[in-house]
Amino acid sequence: VRTQGVPDRGPPQLQLCKVTNALFISNARSACTDDLIQQEAVTLCINVSKQQPFPESSRIAALRVPVYDDPTEDLYRYFDSCADAIRDEASKGGHTVVYCKNGRSRSATICVAYLMKYRKLSLAEAFTVVRTSRSVVDPNSGFWAQLERYEQELKKRQGEVDNAPT
Repeated sequence: VRTQGVPDRGPPQLQLCKVTNALFISNARSACTDDLIQQEAVTLCINVSKQQPFPESSRIAALRVPVYDDPTEDLYRYFDSCADAIRDEASKGGHTVVYCKNGRSRSATICVAYLMKYRKLSLAEAFTVVRTSRSVVDPNSGFWAQLERYEQELKKRQGEVDNAPT
């Protein structure tokens, strides 16, 4: 049924949104759709939630990051381990999907952290890449502050590498 001038949108489209050739972001419903997982050859699922399910396939590695979408949650402590897992999976030719309930805040934050660490992007650049791939991304204020802190930490680490004796 269509109302004049208002398109019938139906249920939200199921999709895995490509951030890089080896990294996807989505909501939980899409990430748990076997056809999509197979279509994109996903080999690792990073579930950034305490309650959302994992895909049923036992062939896929799974990593849970148990946080709520709450600005007071400490997602920062998972940035390095998640970024490393995404990088390691890509180096083996694998594909990772990072998801949370709605694919907006928690999963986006992890994807941005990965791009900052391994693609050497600024927070603004990394956020633009993720938002371009999935327009609804919107890390909550606490996660954004943690990403700002991570950006400074990564700059500090890079400075230590640049200034190391040769």
